[in-house]
Amino acid sequence: MTSEIVLINISGQDKPGLMAALSKTLADLGARVLDVGQAVIHDELALGILIKVPDAGDTGAIIKEIMFRANAVGSTVRVSEVSPANYELWLRSSGKTRYILTMLASGDGSSPLHAVSSVTHRFGLNIDTMRRLTDRGAAVSNDARICIEMRVRGDVHNLAEVQSALFDAANQLGFDFSLQEDNVFRRNRRLVAFDMDSTLINAEVIDELAKRHGVGEQVVAITGAAMAGKIDFKESFRRRAALLKGMSADVLREVADDVQLNTGADRLLRALAHFGYKTAVISGGFQYVGERLQHRFDFDYVHANALEVVDGVMTGEVAGGIIDAERKADLLQEIAKREGIALQQTIAIGDGANDLPMLTRSGLGVAYHAKPVVKESAQHAISNFGLDAVLYLIGFSDRDIDQALAE
Repeated sequence: MTSEIVLINISGQDKPGLMAALSKTLADLGARVLDVGQAVIHDELALGILIKVPDAGDTGAIIKEIMFRANAVGSTVRVSEVSPANYELWLRSSGKTRYILTMLASGDGSSPLHAVSSVTHRFGLNIDTMRRLTDRGAAVSNDARICIEMRVRGDVHNLAEVQSALFDAANQLGFDFSLQEDNVFRRNRRLVAFDMDSTLINAEVIDELAKRHGVGEQVVAITGAAMAGKIDFKESFRRRAALLKGMSADVLREVADDVQLNTGADRLLRALAHFGYKTAVISGGFQYVGERLQHRFDFDYVHANALEVVDGVMTGEVAGGIIDAERKADLLQEIAKREGIALQQTIAIGDGANDLPMLTRSGLGVAYHAKPVVKESAQHAISNFGLDAVLYLIGFSDRDIDQALAE
């Protein structure tokens, strides 16, 4: 064997101590480790070691000893020479931009995996590593779900085209995905901001108030137009507030007591608190409801709208300024600055058109069970899972989360 650079591939049943034995052999014989990668799936090992043999080294002796060590535990060894030209090509390709592609699917994950891998292949992205984030048992349960995180690399000339291709596949097959640049900010998110109505909670509070006041249909129509981006949010909020004139403030308290968190919200919030994230509610809904949630979950910030109340009765006027789409984005930026957190380290989650500026300005903007116009405009979307799926996008596994919540 004439090449100084050698790739050693070892496969077989995983045995404790194999790496210790192999690395000792390499160290004793003076081989230099250039790269190493390992995966274990159901106790089956796949190990690759790229080594450089010193000028005075004996490549044959190194390979012979490695094969002896591996064969002793029933593993198979395959050795390949790597030419200097191919090694230089590998070095250049390793400098390409890296991304984290997260796929979340329920039921059979093979079709979504095929669709995702086909898109990466079409756009010249190479999958370097893959790891499962969901618990092993979840894959075979009746409520089967699987989340796979892939590290991919490649020179992408138009990331929007990749996103669009993944979006089309996700719509067709019913899975969720996220494609993020793999950088230091992705690994160090520190602030999570939530829209409230229909995102954090499973209701539009103003619609519930309107039903109890006998103006439900009028308010729902205005809400729908605003969420779809057809009318200005400030104007829509004033119109809806005016329809509540004469309602007792006690009704707001009753509705606030009745609201429920969306699926997965409790698990997400408890995990974020455990891991030390700052959290905020930034909402076009009502401050009263937000403060009730703050009391329950210790949100660091709550910014929402307040209805004017005189003698226990709503006047139909808004107290203070109205938080609209641009104000939501500004508040996210102001909170991040106050906490000394870069915008790239923030996450924003929302479902409506008035959330889009906040989602766009954040480091990771997630459209949660959103209207089509919002889902198409956002870079990341969760449409088939609960809010706790955001933890997968951050990089946490079920094992991480369960251990944290058990403490």
